[in-house]
Amino acid sequence: MTSGETPRLGQADMHIHSIASDGTASAAEILDHVERFLDLDVIAIADHERIEGALECQRLARERGSRVAVVVGEEVTTRSGHLLGLFLQARLKRNQRVETTVAEIHEQGGLAIVPHPFSAFTLGMRKHAILRVHQSTDRLVYWDALEGYNPSTAGRFGRAATLRLAAELGLAIVGNSDSHTLDTVGDGRTYFAGSTAEDYRRALLELSTSGSCSDWGFVREGFIYGRQVRKQARDVARWGRRTLLKDDAPRDLGVPSEQLILQRQAELEYLSCRGSARPIGELGERREFEEPSA
Repeated sequence: MTSGETPRLGQADMHIHSIASDGTASAAEILDHVERFLDLDVIAIADHERIEGALECQRLARERGSRVAVVVGEEVTTRSGHLLGLFLQARLKRNQRVETTVAEIHEQGGLAIVPHPFSAFTLGMRKHAILRVHQSTDRLVYWDALEGYNPSTAGRFGRAATLRLAAELGLAIVGNSDSHTLDTVGDGRTYFAGSTAEDYRRALLELSTSGSCSDWGFVREGFIYGRQVRKQARDVARWGRRTLLKDDAPRDLGVPSEQLILQRQAELEYLSCRGSARPIGELGERREFEEPSA
């Protein structure tokens, strides 16, 4: 960098879906794509109600010494809408009060972010729920950021209101792709000083992030949704074979079976150290044919 040149900002996309939920690419494919074709520094796999794909992506990045930092995320469903948890150690329990889930994220040392607020097309959180958390006196119940830039129809719908609310409440703004296909990863981004996952976290806490996105438009989003439908149809067919024909082939989460075993062992150890009495089945396990909406 020459004298007087502005340092490059780090770039992150922290809302990416893999085939472990309703995405169309595996964790390995996502990491390969980012390494080869994109200039992102930090990413997070944030599947619906699952963290298996995120853990696998993080493992692969660490094993190969990737230039890309991978954060474990989850887009969990609360009674007030979707909630994005980052820097997680264990799965989050779904369908809780939003305050309970926000506290659980912070107990894990994570960040709680509202994805695509106000969306009428997905489970976007409404203003009264966002304000309820913001006004809480509980030391664990607070927002770390609002997702103001999201290229989907869900994100575009509430963008202006989200940016206004973040300014009113003094909250950080982030940009994410909410990607369900490889070609849309990086279409929404957060900019921050530095290049590491911890730099990203620090920038959020300092309210120094900015965001952008490249909106998809209805035609492109139609093609994206078509690929999701085909993928979900394969999941349903596999569930049917397993249920009706007693085929023992498990659902494809994009994670080797031995890694799934190690993941669950590590999760149980983590919960045991925390003194959690909740069995693993209450932390995100679900009937595999029940796919949430995007």
